[in-house]
Amino acid sequence: MAKNHEEVWKNCLTIIRDNVPSISYRTWFEPIVPLKIQNNVLTIQVPSPFFYEFLEEQYIDIISKTLRKEIGAEAKLEYNVVMENTVNSNSRPYTVKLPAKNKTELVNKPVNLPFKPDEEGIKNPFVIPGIRKMQIDPQLNPDNTFRNFVEGECNKLARSASVTVAANPGGTAFNPIFIYGGSGLGKTHLAQAIGIEVKETLPDKTVLYVTANKFKTQYIESIRNNTSNDFIHFYQMIDVLIIDDVQEFAGKEKTQETFFQIFNHLHQLKKQLILTADKPPVELEGMEQRLLSRFKWGLCVDLQPPDLDTRIAILKQKIYNDGLVLPEEVIHYIASHITNNIRELEGALVSVLAQSTLNRKDITLELTRELISKLIKNTKKEISIDYIQKIVCDFFNLSLEQLQSKTRKREIVQARQIAMYFSKNYTKSSLATIGTQIGVKDHATVLHACRTVNNLLETDRQFRQDVEEIEKKLKN
Repeated sequence: MAKNHEEVWKNCLTIIRDNVPSISYRTWFEPIVPLKIQNNVLTIQVPSPFFYEFLEEQYIDIISKTLRKEIGAEAKLEYNVVMENTVNSNSRPYTVKLPAKNKTELVNKPVNLPFKPDEEGIKNPFVIPGIRKMQIDPQLNPDNTFRNFVEGECNKLARSASVTVAANPGGTAFNPIFIYGGSGLGKTHLAQAIGIEVKETLPDKTVLYVTANKFKTQYIESIRNNTSNDFIHFYQMIDVLIIDDVQEFAGKEKTQETFFQIFNHLHQLKKQLILTADKPPVELEGMEQRLLSRFKWGLCVDLQPPDLDTRIAILKQKIYNDGLVLPEEVIHYIASHITNNIRELEGALVSVLAQSTLNRKDITLELTRELISKLIKNTKKEISIDYIQKIVCDFFNLSLEQLQSKTRKREIVQARQIAMYFSKNYTKSSLATIGTQIGVKDHATVLHACRTVNNLLETDRQFRQDVEEIEKKLKN
């Protein structure tokens, strides 16, 4: 009996899920809808042309192999691009013949995109008398451009999606775009880069950047002055609204309710929303569920701490922008020893430059070593997930590969759970990030691990002693 389209795609996903990172799987495969299978051609629906292009560029090889396994050597794939929230979804699909030797052949292109309503015909009844849109200062830092944002594996997806949003604000499936990650990793820079690009290419668009704290303060002030309607109407005028650190809305019910109204109004008019936070929506506490669900309407992307190559590239770009020349060994030393985030990395570079200028000394490796050692000594040691895994592996005499493997052996599972428990307690990483780095599937597994460890700490004396011993090693 022939398999139907849903069964074929489900079988493909079973293989794909085990061969791509969990965050990539959720972003690029879960939104795909299988539509039909006919004459060895599987038709899948994707939400945008960018989505199609990204799949073709990054994942066509694994899709090809899995589809051939399910359908046979003559398998073909057809994309139906249907963008959400459009008036007319009548569009011709992209048809793609699966590559024989890693080469994709487009059978017909381009696609007819859905009809876009004429926004000029929509009158906004909420414009405040006396305020013209062009008079609004976007509050953007001119240095925070895409050109100054160094791309690496830690931020590639986030930057790529942000560039797409900037090219067509409000017109992609990435609305809102929700950028999250730890402090100093570039969330504000990337969010503002979208705004700057929009202002350069679409000067008629009204762009506004505001921190969540400032938004709260303005709202409280409007309540005091009995001008809350004007406050709401002002924000409903914006074409591209950037709200930084939305986790600051936690516990502020009235502020959340007001932002909910603004969000809905802008989203319905296809205005672009750009949000940043230190955690993904699923981990934000003290937030209304209806607001969290809207945060997940578009695309959630995370920023990871930069690897060594990216840190070196960031330093080199900053040095180049400042018109300076530094020895290669000095750059490498700073990048190797300041690893937490970009802000600390740039701060260390500024300290070295300042010390050299004030004392009229050449910037040497010797001087750099001396300054960096002081900086590290004066900075509270930040425990990383990698360090936690090393300590746990050493304690239980395991290799990192064993800890991150899929084995269900009790001693390894328990060690893995302890590593997740300490990662949650000692790092600022999101549950999803912890899960990805320790080799599990998702944030739910991390939550389960933490609950299990807490229960065993209360009931198993030997287990408690082991955990206390590991904790002492972490703090040393």
